[in-house]
Amino acid sequence: MHFDNLQPGLNAPLPRFDDDEEDDDKESDAVAKKSAAPVAMLIQKKFLDERKIFLWGAVTDETAKDIVEKLLYLEAIAPGKEIHFYINTPGGSITAGMAVYDTMQMITSPINVIVTGMAASMGSILLSGAKKGRRFLYKHSRVLIHQPLISGRMVGPATDINIQAKEMEKLRSELNQILADASGQPI
Repeated sequence: MHFDNLQPGLNAPLPRFDDDEEDDDKESDAVAKKSAAPVAMLIQKKFLDERKIFLWGAVTDETAKDIVEKLLYLEAIAPGKEIHFYINTPGGSITAGMAVYDTMQMITSPINVIVTGMAASMGSILLSGAKKGRRFLYKHSRVLIHQPLISGRMVGPATDINIQAKEMEKLRSELNQILADASGQPI
């Protein structure tokens, strides 16, 4: 889109559209993304200053690292001061999620977990990581629990597959116990 033919006043012509508009849009998008990055960082800093952290997407090693670092940082600068943890996640890695869960249990700062969309799978465990009275869901939020899953193919000797199956049973028991303890319900 070109604006070089605009004249001041109420009778200014409309912008002209050329075939190279797509190229201009790509350039504009790149500039917008580049200029939005500092704004996003300012917003994240403001939220962190207000002791608000977010998980928006899958639980991965990367997202867990970010959350654990923020939890530990907030605990270090003001131990015992309330933290608000907003989540909207389809779940993800059990080991990464348990790193976040264990950190939530370790720190002295009370954590309010607020589900803004869904807390599925490992997200339900993270929701359970908050103490009773500190777990909240927006009106249209959802919580989903299911059995631990193995994704991909399992290849190896039968003994290795048996070891993996036993580990999955152990994980299932641990996760079920977390949910039972948090909900006050028997397994």
